Amino acid sequence: MGGSGRASRARQRLSQRQGSGAPGWGRANSVCADPPDLPDNDPVTGERTVPLLPCASIDDIEEFYTAIGFTRTYRQVRPNPHVVVERDDIGLHFFGMPGFEPADSYGTCLVVVPDIGTAHAAFAAGLREKYGKVPASGIPRMTRPRPRKNADGLTGFSLIDPGGNWIRFYAQQGISATDAPDSPAESKLAAALANAVVLGDSKGDNAQAAKILDGALHKQWDQAPSPDRADALVYRAELAVRLGDRKTAQETLDRFDKLQFPDSESINSTRQAADDLRLTLGAQAGRSAPK
Repeated sequence: MGGSGRASRARQRLSQRQGSGAPGWGRANSVCADPPDLPDNDPVTGERTVPLLPCASIDDIEEFYTAIGFTRTYRQVRPNPHVVVERDDIGLHFFGMPGFEPADSYGTCLVVVPDIGTAHAAFAAGLREKYGKVPASGIPRMTRPRPRKNADGLTGFSLIDPGGNWIRFYAQQGISATDAPDSPAESKLAAALANAVVLGDSKGDNAQAAKILDGALHKQWDQAPSPDRADALVYRAELAVRLGDRKTAQETLDRFDKLQFPDSESINSTRQAADDLRLTLGAQAGRSAPK
């Protein structure tokens, strides 16, 4: 890539940078497991891997990431578009590709953070300020933090940026939701939701996820506790939004509104997600209205 002198200085700043970590964030890592023990004199100690992801426009990437709290630390236009954004210890590099279609992107990377809830809340606040909601469909969008059955129960969420790249955030390795002491037995509806999350949020198969959840909501509704019903309904509404099924999304949210349960941090988060979906439905209705 051109601009080798400037790029070298940018890489040097990136490698020398010591992230202090904002309160609640802690330090983020780009790997999912602890590295193996190495001798003190091992020549690769201190090296770092940085993802380089494609996009159609580095301008769109920069605008999006700065809106959610990142800082642009490097940019070049010629001979090849290249931009770097950073937040605490997270550093993402992007290169522009003429004619690139974000919907066809296979770009992805993992980011491991000590506090998944704080990370998601920070991004959600930036998205609400920029878009008036947390986008749940299209590009860009962001999923909610949920335990991932395909990641040993660790909680994660995905941020899909304007380049169509899936930036997958996971909680730091530790006690998973399924191994936590004194955790209540999982209902069959919650188990079906976990399977649907793997298909919808990890694989991107929203139609199959909706099919699984529809069957579970029909068969397991009476036996499931109210919090599990709430989580399942809001996720089903989110899947309907992704699939462009406004009627099912609205009907499912109306069903959610009829549930009764005490306030809790988890329920309040679910209510906020339902409110974001209503805003998305309202925006979609405005775009489709005749002018």
